[in-house]
Amino acid sequence: MKIAGSTVLLTGATGGIGLAIARAVHERGGKLIVTGRRVDVLEPLAQELGARALAVDLADAAEVDRLVREAGEVDILIANAALPGSGRLESFTAQEIDRALDVNLRAPIILAHSLLPAMVERRSGHLLFMSSIAGKAASPGTLLYTASKFGLRGFASSLRADLHDSGVGVSTVMPGFIREAGMFAEADVKLPPGVGTRTPDDVAKATIKAIEHNRGEIEVAPLTLRASATLASVAPEFAGRISRKAGGEQVARDMAAGQRHKR
Repeated sequence: MKIAGSTVLLTGATGGIGLAIARAVHERGGKLIVTGRRVDVLEPLAQELGARALAVDLADAAEVDRLVREAGEVDILIANAALPGSGRLESFTAQEIDRALDVNLRAPIILAHSLLPAMVERRSGHLLFMSSIAGKAASPGTLLYTASKFGLRGFASSLRADLHDSGVGVSTVMPGFIREAGMFAEADVKLPPGVGTRTPDDVAKATIKAIEHNRGEIEVAPLTLRASATLASVAPEFAGRISRKAGGEQVARDMAAGQRHKR
């Protein structure tokens, strides 16, 4: 899929990773529609990149429908928006559970459902979903985030299989811990020794690569973290014991505390 000249709808454009993706798409010649809730960030970004700005709360189903109507014809969807969903289950209200699942899982699925028919008719388009290493391996204290990212990864994988000969590509990008910006960085959590990080620009580069080369999945994490996630997917109990010994439960508590206000 060529990004140059294509209309690209990017959700979650006002976060650190979203900003990096928006600028990378602009550099490749994409015509951007940027969305987010923070108008104070969204409008300057749109002016900087010559993009259209649509302020939307993806937790509101009516707002998602409005986004589809106002965006019009879209060649590439980058479903990047997400809420942290960190914390133990009993710490959430029912409304907070709904909000996390609506933003992280329902909204990307509905956007794909709404934009896909025109792409299939044109036999051209791309749908990219921002999952996470958490979409491969469960960890303590992140159950709603993990559930939504597992779900999004599974949805994208199945959709890719359905569309294999349609001319429409489907990709999943799976970041690990991202420094400098984004939910993890904003929580100011100290990781155990040996757990590496990547940057928002690394995620943006992976996003561009996935779209232009129709890659099914790309992980954006150091080798050690990717290996740990693979181990957790095949031997979850063993991986869980290692995580606890390495201080994973304390990291989970710190992340939940640092991200509590984002629910």
